[in-house]
Amino acid sequence: MINLVQNLETCWYLSPPWGKEIPALEVSLLEKVYVTTTKSFGYCCGVEWSAKGWSYEIVSGKDNLTVLGRELIGTGNLQPNTKEKPVFRLGELVEFRFHGDGPAIRIVQGIQLINDSWFYSIEWMSPAISEKGDEVFSSRDSIARVSDYDLERERL
Repeated sequence: MINLVQNLETCWYLSPPWGKEIPALEVSLLEKVYVTTTKSFGYCCGVEWSAKGWSYEIVSGKDNLTVLGRELIGTGNLQPNTKEKPVFRLGELVEFRFHGDGPAIRIVQGIQLINDSWFYSIEWMSPAISEKGDEVFSSRDSIARVSDYDLERERL
């Protein structure tokens, strides 16, 4: 007998939330940017998919700002640093080590630099379906930030 719930979860985790093709980023990670809403400069230290498109985490002085791409102007200058590059890339299929009973394969939906370490946003919990089956409920709590230790390259 086919486990339809497990098949549905597998399809959910493998279906990119942005559709077929991953949209281009407005600015690169670690790029110096101008934030038009606050009229300040900062560096892009993270990007994550949201219902409105890519959401960017900007470090500006002592503040961290979360803005959409239309609120940024990229300078093309990258922050000089010796930090390692992220291990995984946006949209990459990865195996989540701590997947519990659910499918192991997930999609990297975001990358953030936190305290000089790269973290990756993945969906760790599938959505709930209404009892009538006519609505799907998902929440921001379904996204987890995990380290590269928690993920492995997908084995083909």
